[in-house]
Amino acid sequence: MEVLFATKKLQRQLTETARLQRAFGATGSKKISLRLQQMQAAPSLEDMRFLPGRCHELSGDRKGTLAVDVEHPHRLVFRPTDNPPPLGAEGGLDWSRVESVTVNEVVDYH
Repeated sequence: MEVLFATKKLQRQLTETARLQRAFGATGSKKISLRLQQMQAAPSLEDMRFLPGRCHELSGDRKGTLAVDVEHPHRLVFRPTDNPPPLGAEGGLDWSRVESVTVNEVVDYH
């Protein structure tokens, strides 16, 4: 799957080792790197359902985005890049047709 970033600053923070470790520590940076690698290796978002990290759709004011766990309490929040995102027959997100995502942030939203 193609992984894009909402901003260049976020891309540098999450892909440059020194910046990533400074922001999230050794354990958090390893988990974030792992989740990004898993996303890049997955053919579609559907494949993320079966990997560790509890990939799930968000609701409320975060509707339209998804998240995977990194180091508690942080989540990697992203959205399908296609606008509008591919929908299934019942109107929900068709995970199997999402082949590109845009990372929005790493945050504790609880």
